[in-house]
Amino acid sequence: MKIALFGATGRVGKEMLSLLLENNAEIIALVRKPEKLQNHPNLTLLQGDARVFSNVEKTLEVADAVISALGTDQTTVLTESVEHIISIMEKQKIKRVVTIGTAGILTSRVNPNLLRYESSESKRKSTTAAKEHHKVYEMLKRSTLDWTIVCPTYLPTGDATKAYIIERDQLPIGAVKSTTGDTALYAVKEFFENKHIGYRIGIMSPN
Repeated sequence: MKIALFGATGRVGKEMLSLLLENNAEIIALVRKPEKLQNHPNLTLLQGDARVFSNVEKTLEVADAVISALGTDQTTVLTESVEHIISIMEKQKIKRVVTIGTAGILTSRVNPNLLRYESSESKRKSTTAAKEHHKVYEMLKRSTLDWTIVCPTYLPTGDATKAYIIERDQLPIGAVKSTTGDTALYAVKEFFENKHIGYRIGIMSPN
């Protein structure tokens, strides 16, 4: 299977890349700085920017599926990039996509009519990143793709505990954090198992 990976040099993206290569997947990664990654026989590195339509098109040319760990960067980089990814995937009839989101776009427990970032449940002062992820969630819902959004809360750099807990569309009760290792591990697992297509998945690591 040939997988197009976006955000491969980020904290979660790097971990997912390692896991995918361990699974003998063939990876095509679009990165701005290829020198940040080590060469591997199953890794094709393309230098470019996911905000550029032609760069995304080239990345998806021979891909069978997509994984994205793109962040917001406090700009519109996420929505610009995902708009291209969805458009080209639909055109090329590529169905499966797993993305990394944020717990802010999960359904609020205190007010189920709102998302967490819109309610008192969220303690974040800035909603910029959550609003970008919300737009991506709406874009994926409108698409014809088989999508899953993995939604960690506080995301410290850390190894996979393999003791994570997940919940569809809500953050597991008591969630404080999800390590980069657990987030990557679960995202790759869900990518291959296809158990939660069409859902946002809240994830927590043990405290």
